[in-house]
Amino acid sequence: MYKPFVDHLQQELFQKFDLQARTIPDGLDHKISDRGKSPSTIQSWAYHCPQLRKIRYTHMVAGETLEVFNCVMYPSHQYELPFMGMDFLSFGSVKNLIVMDFQPLFQDAAYIEKYISPLKALHEQYPDLSQDLEMKFYDANQYFSKYLLFAKVQPDAIPTRVFEAFQAYLDLYWKMLAEATPLTEPSDIDRVAKAQREYDQYSADRDPAHGLFSSHFGTDWANRFLFEFLFEEAKPLVLA
Repeated sequence: MYKPFVDHLQQELFQKFDLQARTIPDGLDHKISDRGKSPSTIQSWAYHCPQLRKIRYTHMVAGETLEVFNCVMYPSHQYELPFMGMDFLSFGSVKNLIVMDFQPLFQDAAYIEKYISPLKALHEQYPDLSQDLEMKFYDANQYFSKYLLFAKVQPDAIPTRVFEAFQAYLDLYWKMLAEATPLTEPSDIDRVAKAQREYDQYSADRDPAHGLFSSHFGTDWANRFLFEFLFEEAKPLVLA
């Protein structure tokens, strides 16, 4: 169901940016496993360009029972823009969960007004994709905006409403990138770099997909995927 999402994202990226491949550690870009009832395949891509220091996305399929598409875009440290974050999970026809957001680096009022308020009008077009669901693993007030799209949907909504919202959120993000003014003060750039590192640590400590990846591809591989690819600036928790 999410292959058209992957294809659209790739087409947009290559049309709009001077992309360069970003190194993915050996063995993490692609893996096939036959641990479950159906073979599991996971494929990841990573790029960078002057505006975005890290663009990474992953597509996983396990027969008819599971499909995952995840993407996070990290702006270059010269831009204090939010992350573009997307997570789509389908467990057959039983459960389809979609998440899309401009994930703020900071929560002060001036930052929210400048970088998150432009999302309000677009968010209002998709009330059906903004459901009052509980966040089990994350604090909704940290690294999420109030214009988050977060919903459980029927399979037939994925190629229609969800794909339409996916395109619209991307279009607005491209516009914000094009209009962004680079930071020049080293202290401001350092503040963004620190916030992005903290995002990686926060996310790695709470990532609910780690267990899923472990069950399909083994714990060792899942640990490497978490800390060497998904959130490479995070450090594993050291147990005393």
